[in-house]
Amino acid sequence: MSVNNENSEDSAAIKEQPETKPPVHKTTHKPAKSWQRTRSALATIGILLIAPAIAVVLTLYVFQSYQVDGPSMQETLHNNDRLIVWKMARSWARITGHEYVPNRGDVIVFTETGLANYGDSSNTKQLIKRVIGLPGDRVVVKDNFITIYNKDHPKGFDPAKTLDYGKAITQKTSGNIDITLGKDQLFVCGDNRGDSLDSRIFGPIDAKDVIGKLVLRILPLSDAERF
Repeated sequence: MSVNNENSEDSAAIKEQPETKPPVHKTTHKPAKSWQRTRSALATIGILLIAPAIAVVLTLYVFQSYQVDGPSMQETLHNNDRLIVWKMARSWARITGHEYVPNRGDVIVFTETGLANYGDSSNTKQLIKRVIGLPGDRVVVKDNFITIYNKDHPKGFDPAKTLDYGKAITQKTSGNIDITLGKDQLFVCGDNRGDSLDSRIFGPIDAKDVIGKLVLRILPLSDAERF
């Protein structure tokens, strides 16, 4: 007696096939040397174009180098000293719509016009002086001294005797002045009181004409100093 097994033929027909892996196609990538050179050249050109623009922005709005010309700030500063003047505070005040008012005793650079009336060949010049009087102060120059009157000092005080810069003032302050400063005015003087063209001559300056505040003397190296 025979028995037909439906799976017997299939079982005999099926053979285990060895596992095969798909062929691997290897590719090689050659570096795009020409593109790298082009990209490097473009980067260099970009730096050359951007660097001067950054330098201009920094000079206009952040800081600037100045060289002292003249003896009016002796003994604090001397002729040919190289300085760094900080402009950021003034720039930020203008951006925010406020007036920049430095502190009493700060040494500032500002623009003064009308100097031709005082023997200067140029009508407009950038000067460096020390801030003595602030907006609203009454400034009196008399008997070789400066006295400041305001709501905090109704009886008056001499800034040179109360602030650190006083040790640099070695000469008496000539002049005969009694003036009350407006809300945006400053009274400035050179530390060399015997040889300085300042507010004793051309009057108060406007706060809007301030360029920046002295923060550093970098040359000569032997006199390098932070202010």
